[in-house]
Amino acid sequence: LYLSAQEGILFFYHIKGLQYEMKICAEILQPISSLIFSPDYTVLLLLTDQGTVYTYKPAHSGEAVKLLDACSSCFLAADFLAPGIMYCVSVTVSGEVQVWLLEDGTCLSKLNLDVEVHVT
Repeated sequence: LYLSAQEGILFFYHIKGLQYEMKICAEILQPISSLIFSPDYTVLLLLTDQGTVYTYKPAHSGEAVKLLDACSSCFLAADFLAPGIMYCVSVTVSGEVQVWLLEDGTCLSKLNLDVEVHVT
């Protein structure tokens, strides 16, 4: 079980029966608003309240790596483009939809919806 705290800490809880073990996986020091697993569960996207997107690879137990940083408008949501784990898509509050290469955060495509986006 992965969960995040308001302080920007990613936790892993290994639960077996009535016993559990807690481990701190990553500290990004920004409140995490969303956790999204890739379709094959090898990569976890972390979306912060400030609109920054990080990747975390549970099998490698490394640090969270900043993939995308909010520029003029905060990222409101992000998800993987299936099949595979090569690309993700994001949308900003201003309505810009972007496709990103997960390997290095290169923006491959943009589409402006010309509307303000909200999550309900």
